[in-house]
Amino acid sequence: MTRRRRRLVLLICCMSLLIVSLDNTIVNVALPSLGHDLRAPISGLQWTVDAYTLTLASLLMLAGSTADRIGRRRTFQTGLVVFTAGSLLCSLAPSLGWLVAARIVQAVGGSMLNPVAMSIITNTFTDRRERAQAIGVWGGVTGISMALGPVVGGLLTDTVNWRAIFWINVPIGLLALFLTWRFVPESKAPSARRLDPAGQVLVIVLLGTLTYGIIEGPAAGPGVSAACFFVAAAALAALVVWELRRPEPLIDMRFFRSAPFSGAAVMAVSGFAGLGAFLFLNTLYLQSHRGLSALAAGLCTLPVAAITTIVGPLSGRLVGTRGPRVPSVVAGVCLAVAGALLSQVTLTTPLPLLLGIYVIFGVGFGMLNPPITNTAVSGMPLAQAGVAAAVASTSRQVGQSLGVAIAGSMASSAAAYRVNALYGLIVLAVALLTTGRWARATAERTAARLTEGPQVTLSQG
Repeated sequence: MTRRRRRLVLLICCMSLLIVSLDNTIVNVALPSLGHDLRAPISGLQWTVDAYTLTLASLLMLAGSTADRIGRRRTFQTGLVVFTAGSLLCSLAPSLGWLVAARIVQAVGGSMLNPVAMSIITNTFTDRRERAQAIGVWGGVTGISMALGPVVGGLLTDTVNWRAIFWINVPIGLLALFLTWRFVPESKAPSARRLDPAGQVLVIVLLGTLTYGIIEGPAAGPGVSAACFFVAAAALAALVVWELRRPEPLIDMRFFRSAPFSGAAVMAVSGFAGLGAFLFLNTLYLQSHRGLSALAAGLCTLPVAAITTIVGPLSGRLVGTRGPRVPSVVAGVCLAVAGALLSQVTLTTPLPLLLGIYVIFGVGFGMLNPPITNTAVSGMPLAQAGVAAAVASTSRQVGQSLGVAIAGSMASSAAAYRVNALYGLIVLAVALLTTGRWARATAERTAARLTEGPQVTLSQG
């Protein structure tokens, strides 16, 4: 493949990342307008966001293994078709229920895009230096989408209406579909893992009941919440037992014997819970309480996006030269401080002071991403690194879903932001615990076990 064609493949993959990532941020700024038009309560707005992120979290691992089995280009094209169709359905939704259903369709398609696109990039760029540069470009698109999402969403909401935020995906999706058919070669894994439908169902039950209990519990009563949390706990226990019995599980539980890997998962859930809560609460505060337009509210989030884009590469260099501890600790401290400061914000807080707090949050979030991925794969055999990174990506989506669910169920924004400060303290504590000598030793022992071959089932001892 020529250098020019490899770059074109990278561009196509980045287009898919852009539209999927945009939907994580572009919808938030349209929530007040959407809620007014569809007469949606706060819980309805939560489901508008969480239906998307929960479905992504549930299906990322399945999509990756399916692509390895039936072909990455075929899966990628299917994802583009489903995501584009879901976006069109979202723009036509006559009610909240239809919108949530269409968001699920969107996410089913989205789950086939990002992990599969990363596999395509890995197989296209065989030179290690070129691959590193390509992954760097890929990571930069996430920052671009974070910056563009609120601004584009605010502009479209103010000038057209909230439905226009979904129209933008349709031409991009169709163009990416054509370019994929024309230029992206097909590839498969030499030996794809077997599917694990039981494990997949248990993951969906776990995440769905947990989120439902958090979002609907305050209105439905403590009995419903307790029942949901009981089912979620039972699903988690069944998932662990089932996955330990499978030679080729959906989630290899042996990974969690590595302290760095477990720590990365916890930091991903906590950090992205803070991001989900921040994005959800911020747009409601700026538009519903301070009276800003959707575009103005989107522009207010630019400091977060800008500083994240600047700090992210710096964090990556720190990870490469000094390890993951320093950036992880800085991330925990900044997220905790930002959460504590945001809990004191009122309707009369000067806008420059508010934007300064947003910068602190952006530093924390920008510092967090590189050490999560690095720590997740630290010490893992090369053959297992992709699966480990996929678990970290799933943890990010789970965290963002739970952050929105918990924030919306809190009695006040101040209480929700105090929980955000707690997320930062969890990141700090876990970073200190899982980046030392003892933690590295657990990663080495885990890597040794993983290289021995498939896990032994419980019945075999």
